[in-house]
Amino acid sequence: MKAFAHLFDRLDRTTGTNAKLAALVDYFRSAQAMDAAWAVQFLTGKRLKRLVNTRELRAWTAMATGLPAWLIEDSYEQVGDLAETMHLLLPPGHSDRDTPGLADLVEEQIQPLKTLSDEQRRDAVMSLWQTLDGSERFLFNKLLTGGFRVGVSKRLVTRALAEVAGVDSTLITHRLMGRWQPTAAAFEALVAPASEADLDTATPYPFFLASPLEAEPASLGLAHEWQAEWKWDGIRAQLIRRGGETYIWSRGEELMSGRFPEIEAAAESLPDGVVLDGEILAWRDRQPLPFAVLQKRIGRKKPGPTTLKNAPVCFLAYDCLEWQGKDVRTLPLGQRLQHLGHSMSQSSALQHARPIDFSHWRELPALRDSARERGVEGLMLKRLDSPYRVGRTRGDWWKWKVEPYTFDGVLIYAQPGHGRRSGLFTDYTFAVHDQDALVPVAKAYSGLTQKEIDRLDRWIRNHTRERFGPVRSVEPVHVFELAFEGIQASPRHKSGIALRFPRIQRWREDLQVRDADHLDDLKRLLKSGGKAI
Repeated sequence: MKAFAHLFDRLDRTTGTNAKLAALVDYFRSAQAMDAAWAVQFLTGKRLKRLVNTRELRAWTAMATGLPAWLIEDSYEQVGDLAETMHLLLPPGHSDRDTPGLADLVEEQIQPLKTLSDEQRRDAVMSLWQTLDGSERFLFNKLLTGGFRVGVSKRLVTRALAEVAGVDSTLITHRLMGRWQPTAAAFEALVAPASEADLDTATPYPFFLASPLEAEPASLGLAHEWQAEWKWDGIRAQLIRRGGETYIWSRGEELMSGRFPEIEAAAESLPDGVVLDGEILAWRDRQPLPFAVLQKRIGRKKPGPTTLKNAPVCFLAYDCLEWQGKDVRTLPLGQRLQHLGHSMSQSSALQHARPIDFSHWRELPALRDSARERGVEGLMLKRLDSPYRVGRTRGDWWKWKVEPYTFDGVLIYAQPGHGRRSGLFTDYTFAVHDQDALVPVAKAYSGLTQKEIDRLDRWIRNHTRERFGPVRSVEPVHVFELAFEGIQASPRHKSGIALRFPRIQRWREDLQVRDADHLDDLKRLLKSGGKAI
C-alpha cells in the first residue's frame, strides 16, 4: 500500500504528462503483480462496490474522534468530500506499523466486509484507520466510499503499461477490454510480449471514437474520399460471433448477455469469426424509435414478453472489425464494409446501416437539418481509406451533430462537486417558470470556465437561503442558457419532464429572472415530438 500511496502522491503533485507517465512506469516496473493488477483496475476508472454506507462512516468517525455528529456533518459540508473529511478529522495512525499491500488491503480487508456483522465491520474499519496514516489512509477511505479518482487518463495508463511491456499501446488497450480481472496472472499476461496467443473469445476490440466537426465539411478535402452516414441515437456496441457463441459489449465495456435476446438470436445467422461495430436502437417498421423507448430496455437484464413487444430493438451494423477470425481493423473502411456486406443476412433485429448517397459537400447541410425528423443526431463523416483506430484519434472520423435544444433557466440550488471540485459549488439545479412558481427541470455541472465557477461559488456562499445537507437553496437571481439533446415525459419529476444531457451553454447576465423560459414552452416541445417549435 505504501508504494501505491507514493504513486498517488507523485501523480497528485504534478500536472505534467511526462512526469505522470514516468511515475506510472516506475510503479508498474517495481510493484508486485497482484498489487499492480489492482492499481490498473483503479487507475482505469473501475471501482469497488460500496460495502459501507456513508451514514455508518460518519458515525464511526464521530466515535473515533470523540466529536459530536453535528460537527462531523458541518465539516463534511465545508470539505465536500467524505473520504477527505474523515482523513482530516481522524487522529494520526501508527505509521511505524507494517501496512498491507494494495492487493491484501482489497482482498483480505475491504472485500470481506460484506460478510461481517455491523459491529465487526465497524471494528475492522476503525482498526485500519489506526494502522494506516497519511495518503494510505486517505486512499483507503476513497476505496471504501467508491470515490477514488486521480488525475490520469486511461490512455496514459495504457501508455505506461505499453512502455513496461515493450509493445504497442493499442495491444494493451485490447488486452484490457472485456473480462479482464485484477489478478497477478492477468497483470503478467497484460505486460507480456506480443504473441499469437488467443484472447478470450468474448473479448471485444477497443472502440474508435469520432471527434466533433467544428468547421464546414468542405474543409475535409475532396467529397468523393469520404463516406457520410446517419449518426444514430442509441447504444454503441460490438456484436461478436466466435466459437458458436454470441457476445454483445457496450462501449462502457459491459457484457450485455440476455438483455437483447432478439439480437442474440439474429446473430446466430452470422458466420463464425465475425465482430461487428454498430448501434443498438429501439426500432420498429424500419424506423428508429425515441431513445426513451430504448431506456426501458437498458436496465433490464431479462426483459419479459411485454417489454420485448413494446420496446423492440435491433443492432444496426456499420463496420466490420473481424472477418473469418482475422483482425481486419487495419484494412481501409471500404474493404471492411465489403466484409460487412458479406456477413449480413437481414432480419428485423440485425440491420445493415447503409451510407448516405451524396456527390458534393453542399448536399449535406440540408440532410443534417433533417436529422431530428428522422430520429437521428446528425451525420457521421468517415474517410474511405481510414483504418479502424483506437480511441478518439482525430482526422478520419467526424461527427457533425445538429445544434442542441436550448432554454433559459434560473439557478435555484447548488451543491459541492467531487474530487478536485469538492471544495467548490459546481453542481447546479435550474428551474423555469410555471405560473407563479419556479419549477426545477435540470441539473448541470459542466459548461462554465474556472473563473466563472470561482465567481459563482463566492456568490452562492453569500446568498444562501436554506441548507439541506450539502445542498444550498440560493436566491433566484441568475439566469443561464442550457443546452440539451432531447426531452421526455417523466412522472418521477415534479415538472413532469426530463431533459437528456443538460449542460450550461452560457451565463446570461443580460437577462432578468422574468426573462427565463416557461414550463409550457418545454412541454410544447415534448408534444411536438422533439421538433422545433
